[in-house]
Parts: sequence; C-alpha cells; structure tokens
Amino acid sequence: MAHEVTPAAGANGGETQGATHLVPVRIYLTIFSLLMVLTATTVGVSFLDLGPFNTLVAILIAVTKMMLVILYFMHVRYSGRLTWAVIAGGFFWLALLLLLTLGDYLTRGPGWLRYG
Repeated sequence: MAHEVTPAAGANGGETQGATHLVPVRIYLTIFSLLMVLTATTVGVSFLDLGPFNTLVAILIAVTKMMLVILYFMHVRYSGRLTWAVIAGGFFWLALLLLLTLGDYLTRGPGWLRYG
C-alpha cells in the first residue's frame, strides 16, 4: 500500500526518486468505512420519497464518494500540481460534454421523440 523510495540509477546524482509519502493503513480503513456508510446511506435514501430531491441527494452522495476515492485511493491528495491540473482538465471536459448534451436536449421542439 505504501510506495517505496528507490534510488535513481545514475540519474540525478544518486538522489532518490518516487513517492515518499506513506499513508497509514488506518487512513485506508477509515475511508473504506466512510464509503460503506455512504453506500448504505444511498440505499436508505432510495426508499424515502423526497420528491424532486431524490436525484439531488443521490448525486451529492455519489460525488462525495467519488472525491474520497480520487483523493485517497488514487493518491491525488498527496500529488503535485500537474496531477491536480490533469484532474481539473478531466472535470472541465466532463462539464463541457454535459453542457453540450443538455443544450441539444433543451433546444429540441415538442414531439421530437416518436414511438413507431
């Protein structure tokens, strides 16, 4: 679970390279427990009738779980600025695709979906 520091073979004048941050197993178990609690919360909320807020609550829980996985299990929390820039670029691209799809969907006139 932890990364080892290995000496660079002939590069950087013998300096070490690689990840040097060690994450305790306790952190992984805590995050895993939180993910299980949030999953149980998602199941519990699915049985409640919150009206139009059912989808909103489910998305909020899913985004929280996604952020925990990205930050801790993908080690983004301890990464450099380049990794953060790549993650931000991915979220920008996702937002762009969703906005373009929503724009197409909302500008269609009535009766665009016909069955048979």
